[in-house]
Amino acid sequence: MLCVPLAAAIVLMIFLHAVNRLEDGRYAEGKAELEDTLRRTAAACYAAEGMYPPSLDYMEEHYGIRIDEGQYTVMYVPVASNLMPDITVLEASHEE
Repeated sequence: MLCVPLAAAIVLMIFLHAVNRLEDGRYAEGKAELEDTLRRTAAACYAAEGMYPPSLDYMEEHYGIRIDEGQYTVMYVPVASNLMPDITVLEASHEE
C-alpha cells in the first residue's frame, strides 16, 4: 500500500524536474535569439548608416528593438563607430 504513494511522489518529482529543465532551455534559447538580433541590427545599422549604433537606446529608437528588461540584462559597449560593439546578453534572475 505504501508503494503506490511513494511511486506517485517519485513520478511527480521527475515530472517537475523535467518541466524545470524545459524552462531553463527556453530562457537560454531566448537569450541567444536576443543576442543574435542585436548583432544583426548593429550590422544593419552599419550597412545603412556607415556606423554602428552608438547605444542600445539608439537601436531601440531607430530600429524598433524591444528588450524585456525583467528577463534579460544587455551590456552594450561601443568600441568605435567602425567597429562592432561588444554585446553581451545575460539572463535576469527569474527566481520566484
